[in-house]
Amino acid sequence: MEAYIGLGSNMGERISYLREAVRALEAVPDTELTCVSDVYETEPVGYADQDSFLNMVVVVRTRLSPASLHGHMKQIEERLGRVRTIRNGPRTIDLDLLLMDDVALDTPELTVPHPRMWERAFVLIPLADVVRNQSQLLATTHEHLDRLDGKEGVTRWSNFNWRDESERSAN
Repeated sequence: MEAYIGLGSNMGERISYLREAVRALEAVPDTELTCVSDVYETEPVGYADQDSFLNMVVVVRTRLSPASLHGHMKQIEERLGRVRTIRNGPRTIDLDLLLMDDVALDTPELTVPHPRMWERAFVLIPLADVVRNQSQLLATTHEHLDRLDGKEGVTRWSNFNWRDESERSAN
C-alpha cells in the first residue's frame, strides 16, 4: 500500500526534527520511503500564539496495516520529544497519516483519510509536490486548494534531499 504522511515541526531546530522523523520512517519495518515534498514554512493554524511551522509530506510504500503504521508514527513522535499539552499547540514533531491507498477508516485512534487535510493549505501544498504522477489525486488536491483561503501563509522554505540525507546517516 502507498501512504501519505504529513510532517510538521515548530519547536527548536525544526529542520532537524523533520530529518530525524524521515530517517525514522525509513527504518519502519516493511516500509520504504519513496518520495518527499519540499519543505514549507507555514503560519500556525488554530492556536496562533506559537512559532511558524516547517511542514512537508512524504510517501511510503508499506505492507503494514494503517493501525500498525500509525503506531510506528506515534512512537517516532514520542522518541523525538512530542508532548501533547495544547490542542494544535507547539510541537517538536507531528506525524499525520493523511491517505493510504483507498482505505477509509474511522476509529477512536485513527481516521483515514485525515479528517481535516482538505481544509489545510499547509498539507495540500506539499501534498501536490508528491502526487504529480497520480492525476486524479493531484486534481482533487488542486480543487480543494483552489477553494482555500490562507495559501499566502505557506511559503516554500527549501527542498529536502532525503536520498542524500539517508546516505549520510548510513555512513
